[in-house]
Amino acid sequence: MHSQVLCSGTAAAVAARRMRTLLGPVVGRNGWKRKTHEVKLLNTSSGDTVKIGDITYRLKTPRNPELVPVKHLPDYLPQTVAQHLRWIMQKDLLGQDVFLIGPPGPLRRSIAMQYLELTKREVEYVALSRDTTETDLKQRREIRSGTAFYIDQCAVRAATQGRVLVLEGLEKAERNVLPVLNNLLENREMQLEDGRFLMSAERYDKLLQEHSKEELDGWKIVRVSEDFRVIALGLPVPKYKGNPLDPPLRSRFQARDVYYLPFKDQLELLYSAGPNVPAERVSQLLSLATTLCSQESSLLGLPDFPVDNLVPALRVLNSFPALSPQQLVQRLYPYSSILGREGRGAVEGVLSRFELLDGRRPPPPCSIQTVSSSKDGGGLADVTLRTADGEVTFQVPAGTRRPRPPDSSPAFINTPSHVQLMADMMQSHMVKDVCLIGAKGCGKSVIAREFAEMLGYSVEPVMLYQDMTARDLLQQRYTLPNGDTAWRPSPLVTAAIEGKLLLLDGVHRVNLGTLAVLSRLLHDRELDLYDGTRLLRWDRYQALKEQLQFTDQQMQERSILAVHPSFRVLALAEPPAVGGGPAGRGQQWLGPELLTMFLYHSVRPLGQAEEMDLILGLTPAVPKEAAEQLLQLTHTLRKTSDPTAQSLASSLSTRQLLRICRRLSQYPEESVAHAVSKACLSRFLPSLARASLEKTLTNCSIQTSPDPAESSRDRPCVVKDGVLTIGEVSAPVYNPSEKMKIPDVLFYDNPQHMMVMEDMLKDFLLGEHLLLVGNQGVGKNKIVDRFLHLLNRPREYLQLHRDTTVQTLTLQPSVRDGIITYEDSPLVKAVKFGHVLVIDEADKAPTNVTCILKTLVESGEMILADGRRIISDPGEAAGRPNAIVMHPDFRMLVLANRPGFPFLGNDFFGALGDIFSCHAVDNPRPQAELAMLKRYGPDVPDATLHKLVAAFGELRAMADQGAIAYPYSTREVVNIVKHLQKFPNEGLANVVRNVFDFDSYNKDMRDVLIEALHKHGIPIGAKPTSVRLAKELPLPEAKMTGYWTVNQGGNARRKLLCPTETRPIDIKGPAFLRVQTSPCDRQESRALSFSEEKASWQIPMNEVNIICDVATRDDWLFVATCNPVSLLAMRERGDRIQSLELYDVFPRTISGVWQPFVTLAPLGGPLEGQVVLHEEQSNTVLHLDLVTGAVRRLLLSPEDEQPGARTANWWSSKEQQAAHKMCRDFAHKNWLLFYKEDGNQLEVLDVLEGRVHSISLPINLKSVFLVAEDRWLLLESSTNQKFLLTKPMHMNAEDSGVCQLHSISDDSASSAAASLPSMLSCEQLPNENLSAALDQKIVSPNRVLADSSCFARIVVGFPDLMSPSEVYSFPRPADLTEMKDGGGGGGAHLFFRGGLRSGAAKRENCVSLLAANQVVRALPPSKVPLKEIYPKDVTPPMTAAYLEVTDLNSKKVKYIPVPRSASVSPYTSWLSRVSECDVVMAALGSGGVVTVDMGGAVRLWETGLDSLQRSLMEWRNMIGTEDGRPVQITIQRDSGLDVTAPKHGKIDANNAPHVGGNQWAGGTGGRDTAGLGGKGGPYRLDAGHKVYQISQAEKDAVPEEIRRAAREMGEKAFKERLKEIDMSEYDAETYERFSSAVRRQVQSLRIILDSLQAKGKERQWLKNQALGELDDAKIIDGLTGEKAIYKRRGELDPELGSPQQKPKRLRLLADVSGSMYRFNGVDGRLERSMEAVCMVMEALESYEHKFKYDVVGHSGDGCDIELVAADKVPKNNKQRLRVLKTMHAHAQFCMSGDFTLEGTEAGVRALAAEEADEHFLVVLSDANLERYGIRPERLAQALTSDPRVHAFAIFIGSLGDQAERLQRTLPAGRSFVAMDTKQIPQILQQIFTSTMLSSA
Repeated sequence: MHSQVLCSGTAAAVAARRMRTLLGPVVGRNGWKRKTHEVKLLNTSSGDTVKIGDITYRLKTPRNPELVPVKHLPDYLPQTVAQHLRWIMQKDLLGQDVFLIGPPGPLRRSIAMQYLELTKREVEYVALSRDTTETDLKQRREIRSGTAFYIDQCAVRAATQGRVLVLEGLEKAERNVLPVLNNLLENREMQLEDGRFLMSAERYDKLLQEHSKEELDGWKIVRVSEDFRVIALGLPVPKYKGNPLDPPLRSRFQARDVYYLPFKDQLELLYSAGPNVPAERVSQLLSLATTLCSQESSLLGLPDFPVDNLVPALRVLNSFPALSPQQLVQRLYPYSSILGREGRGAVEGVLSRFELLDGRRPPPPCSIQTVSSSKDGGGLADVTLRTADGEVTFQVPAGTRRPRPPDSSPAFINTPSHVQLMADMMQSHMVKDVCLIGAKGCGKSVIAREFAEMLGYSVEPVMLYQDMTARDLLQQRYTLPNGDTAWRPSPLVTAAIEGKLLLLDGVHRVNLGTLAVLSRLLHDRELDLYDGTRLLRWDRYQALKEQLQFTDQQMQERSILAVHPSFRVLALAEPPAVGGGPAGRGQQWLGPELLTMFLYHSVRPLGQAEEMDLILGLTPAVPKEAAEQLLQLTHTLRKTSDPTAQSLASSLSTRQLLRICRRLSQYPEESVAHAVSKACLSRFLPSLARASLEKTLTNCSIQTSPDPAESSRDRPCVVKDGVLTIGEVSAPVYNPSEKMKIPDVLFYDNPQHMMVMEDMLKDFLLGEHLLLVGNQGVGKNKIVDRFLHLLNRPREYLQLHRDTTVQTLTLQPSVRDGIITYEDSPLVKAVKFGHVLVIDEADKAPTNVTCILKTLVESGEMILADGRRIISDPGEAAGRPNAIVMHPDFRMLVLANRPGFPFLGNDFFGALGDIFSCHAVDNPRPQAELAMLKRYGPDVPDATLHKLVAAFGELRAMADQGAIAYPYSTREVVNIVKHLQKFPNEGLANVVRNVFDFDSYNKDMRDVLIEALHKHGIPIGAKPTSVRLAKELPLPEAKMTGYWTVNQGGNARRKLLCPTETRPIDIKGPAFLRVQTSPCDRQESRALSFSEEKASWQIPMNEVNIICDVATRDDWLFVATCNPVSLLAMRERGDRIQSLELYDVFPRTISGVWQPFVTLAPLGGPLEGQVVLHEEQSNTVLHLDLVTGAVRRLLLSPEDEQPGARTANWWSSKEQQAAHKMCRDFAHKNWLLFYKEDGNQLEVLDVLEGRVHSISLPINLKSVFLVAEDRWLLLESSTNQKFLLTKPMHMNAEDSGVCQLHSISDDSASSAAASLPSMLSCEQLPNENLSAALDQKIVSPNRVLADSSCFARIVVGFPDLMSPSEVYSFPRPADLTEMKDGGGGGGAHLFFRGGLRSGAAKRENCVSLLAANQVVRALPPSKVPLKEIYPKDVTPPMTAAYLEVTDLNSKKVKYIPVPRSASVSPYTSWLSRVSECDVVMAALGSGGVVTVDMGGAVRLWETGLDSLQRSLMEWRNMIGTEDGRPVQITIQRDSGLDVTAPKHGKIDANNAPHVGGNQWAGGTGGRDTAGLGGKGGPYRLDAGHKVYQISQAEKDAVPEEIRRAAREMGEKAFKERLKEIDMSEYDAETYERFSSAVRRQVQSLRIILDSLQAKGKERQWLKNQALGELDDAKIIDGLTGEKAIYKRRGELDPELGSPQQKPKRLRLLADVSGSMYRFNGVDGRLERSMEAVCMVMEALESYEHKFKYDVVGHSGDGCDIELVAADKVPKNNKQRLRVLKTMHAHAQFCMSGDFTLEGTEAGVRALAAEEADEHFLVVLSDANLERYGIRPERLAQALTSDPRVHAFAIFIGSLGDQAERLQRTLPAGRSFVAMDTKQIPQILQQIFTSTMLSSA
């Protein structure tokens, strides 16, 4: 008897001996023996038996010896394994099926195989995956010569042949697949598809006794062998991911826990693997592994340590003793990549416990010296590494080509970290497959290729995608030319057979269950394929070949192939989302199972210096400074822990940086900021991220200011001599073979699109593929088509959608005559023929599908479903069958919508953005859009186009800020314009409804839209009848009232000469002040009704300030204020207001006792845009330049310098100081005149020449009127005597002294006081206006004059003719000076002004509009005949003033009311000195007048009759003509009766309606006669039939009683609801006040939440269904007649074991401190905070499962005042109001003090401690931190103290620029300043949308 003992390991024997001596007396000999099981093979006469311990099994000779496992038994068998084998043998003898359960790793499988090898059993192995179906287990149909046959699969083969079925991975199979085996397992019975029935051996044998074998065969009964067993291998499911065992299935197995080998056995193994490694080190490593597999560590959420990989790791350590153990552990267990902070801490704790931490010292450098082919024969290479201890040479597997020495590739730049990485990879490659983990674009693929080339491998890239099936990985079906079905091995299998390096790209994407199919290939290098082929490890294959004495040929016939010994797998993956990440998106793919498959190396992001070398190495021509700025920026972003910055950094991967640098080296003049914002698509970033990027750019001193000329510069676009030039870039035009595929599109060039195209052309010439991202309708397709049209490139077009799969992207299978054929998709055609592939809507397809574009773009390789592959290198393709060479001209242009709401596509840019060159396409800028619309609608009036462009611009801005959801685009505007072009008399207001009716049911949205449209003057909703022009009153007749005679006699007394002297002016300054610009919110006033008011806007001023003057020049308006003094400038149609604060020049003396009074004179000509400002009391003259902010003081006379004693106490004297005056009529000619009341000198200032001419007069002045440049009218002060001063046109020093003064005798005025002109025009009325005014044809010089006693006077002949001038007057019924203030209607003003007027007002507020023949004055209501304007029963409106327009053409006067100002300065007496009514006024350059009221509201008025009529026509056209006639539908048919001569027809005396015929006039539908709707009549004649018609508006109106009923119903329901929640109506009103303020934000947030919820519920494809749509991948299975070949959409159950989605956690920390209450009266901050809280409560109502929130207050009483608890959120308005009331009350009664900081810190801590998907903290505070000595850095630290909590701070604008300073010190995108408290809800909404919802 020959026996062979397998268990005799030295250590084990010693240990056993020891135990025996110790326990011998206790147990006795036999008792002990039983415990160590020796495995013996006994050869006896009755056949061989195997004995394990005391269990014996008799061997049988296998029928198919090639199916028996070989070389699985080790030389040394640990005891534990022997015990497992003994147990399996017991079960085998009992005929029971076993289930080996245990942690992941190859141990369970190897035990099963060892048992089968021992017992010489044939094996049927099947790895289950989620794609396994019953056909894979029972029977599959194949077609052979036109007939379908059933082929038995593993389970049936095993049952009938008596083999052992090994099922691995039961937890991976879908739930309902395995029950098909239930009956086979229990009763050994099974019904097969082909009609056969499997029957257990006993029953079959019983039947055989009664029936013959032939009968049983006839009944199709098949015997199940008694040797058939099932061994199932699985993971325990609650601990690991997967499907739990089905109870009926579970009950049919006997289970055995196969845990890792015990510590001692494992040590033995490891000692033998690393004989050179110190024993202590080995046991430390093993202790670490055991600790990390313990129950405790799994409670911490640490994945199991891959114990089985310790053996290969020790082999590495054996060769490299210098390797630090921590590095080794990182390769086995890359904890820094997969674990969060706590996990890392825990692991490092264990490492230090077992002394495995290598301290802080850097790992010793290590580099590959040489690589050469090994002398020991094929498949190996000798590699020499230089390490710290010298050189080490070792052998590694290598490819079939010649190895290439390191550092010899031009396309690979070695950086120190990559050199180190390559060396590390070499070490791991020696023993096991490697996986590289690194962020996208950090160079994984390049490193992998370099590594492969170094070792002479040919690479087989396989791109993994999410819904990849096990079939796609291993074998696909196809049909042979004769229609037979066959299996085609996948590239993975061929790589294994040919010994290539398999590159698995994207391990993190593919489903774990699919990858598990490869675990056997990776661990054991064995694989069973679907068609029965088996791949064996090289040595096992050789052993089997020797044992069976087979040739390779024979082995192949038995479909057994060898895996090439050099075959290696290199996997690439992106780092797992640390800590599980947001809701399973970046799910933790690196679990315990995958850890056992590879050794892991992380590709660290490059250091700044390394990356610099890399960039300069690959793009030597790049401007160095630009590259440095770029890297500075990138590394700043990468270093921060802020998630926003991290996501920005991910779009600036090394790959993208190289692309930017390639471009910069070609176009060095481009700005870095432009390149960065393109790469990050900054245009479409959420506002927070954009702010963060801009802040980082400025911190890295990268100029972001776009050159304004750049965008508007015209880029010519010409094709000349076969060269296309766009802007400054040229490219040759392509000469294609297929002309019909070149797009041709209607395209109107505009600067912005040309700019995008120039940009695209640059990248196109650099060979990039382009990605265009933009909102809908911005012209992406048009741009691309136009681009290709210009380049003459043929295109292929591919539109993606939700159901696009990888198959449909590449090939379309179809069946012809039973043979499957593939149609090339546009993608393949484009690759073949070098066309441009345009992929549209790329964001609609799942990203896992579009990912396959990556290999195509990156490496130019891609495998198609029919086995062909695309290859970019023609040399490589030469030797390969089935290769498609990529045409060198092939390019991809991908179009996608921007990521995020409201498109909710997949984030194509996020997944693949860095392999394309990205371009953001935006709506054209206003100028460009206007030009384009003009081309679409050449006949549409310009005003209409301007309005459209402005309104849509505003809506887009709102969409960007998140105020509205839908981004209105150019496409919509173009459609409106097209409509208006075709149907010009349809009103604009009607046509815009084509776009906005989508929103007509959403009330809030509709209000926003109507407001925006009205603001820009699109009168949506206005009726043609709503014209509100002022009532016209007749003007009294003009009377000739006398003459003005210039006395020119020789009498020297009458003609006085006035001496003049000239001197240069003294200039002090300039001082430079800051010119601030603020936005101008211009509202068009003719939205709902038409009136004289054209537009209005508010200028920014505080409420104590006083408007003092307004002046105009061309289309500029200048406004001066005087408390403090400041100057504001704006354009009539501009959107900016510039302001210059002159507070420092005129300090406010003694609390407003000194009341400055300022006048403005805008200069012209070369001094355009500059202003002279004159203060009357101090006679200060300033020259201001609004462009530079320069302020110069002009000293007109030397005595201006010394203030002297006179001015020191001028306010103490009671009488009013005499004021200095400035005449500015000729300011546009750059000269001004100054005089002092009661003075006798005129100072003429020539601003351009810098001189002042001083003229001395013999009279004291009252006032001066410049009636012409060389003739001035002077009034003498005591007698009001008029004088005319004539002076030479050009004053020079030589001919000075020739100013002549002539007295004028005037007999036209009734009283001396009345003859004081309040306005005298400096130019004359045009002749036709003069004639119209005087009702006689007349041509003469003239001047218009106005004074208090008449509406207007015209002085004909003055001042040019010396003969007496006639004066024509339009007298007033009563003199204005005699009317008292406080007459009728002035009630409001008594209240405002306190009724006192001290002194006369200084502004006359009277202007003449000569072109319109009008005089316009502003009058207070008390001086207006209100009784004549308004009917008796109408109360006149509250007004600031009335504009009295005297029209001399139509002889009418009308009074236009100016609305009351919103606020009025408290300094009433000062106000009253400025103007007698609440407005100041000036004439506009464009005709009409401008008024500015005391509250700072600027209004533009159109007064001219002609222009009003024109505007009214335009306005009516915009509304559209509703002529009130019903729409008639006319069908023209030939009535067959001929038309005789047309005639008027008979007039019917009764005028009865006539229809048809040709006799009567005025009929309808007849012939020949005049009428409507007929044919052949001479003209239309409406005899008035059927026009008894009420207006459309009345018809559309709902009867009043119905409306009332609806109202009552609403009110009743409201009251019942109040009763239900026990809330009083007063409370309801209070709550409504807060609620309505934030209704819009609540609405838009809820819309976003809803759509996100809908997106989360989007259904997925369920495969292997029995009904639904045909699954292309299963087309062959369909041919063979299988059932489950369909797919359908359904709700996908969450993957088992995937963590439950937790809600997001939000805390709102509201400031309820005393200062909030105190300053609430100033800016309403407490109320705004209450609104913000209200908004959060309302928006998140009923989303509690997604957002768990609480509201906490902080004040002087503490930092955690609970307002809303997370588990008790308010459910109705009453409860919400209670929260708001609590806030209010607390703020009123709390202690002072500030706990912002403590509140923030406590909030961050509290949130971090809670389990949630993401944590958010929003802090509201009125940041008076400095007062409490809190440093901003502390707050910044508090906000960022825990990376898991996103904390934001909103500061309520505080004193000065304190909040802004604070914001600068806080991290970007984390802090906001709400200067206007109205912004708080908006900011909160912004935070919500850009962070919380981005990942929801």
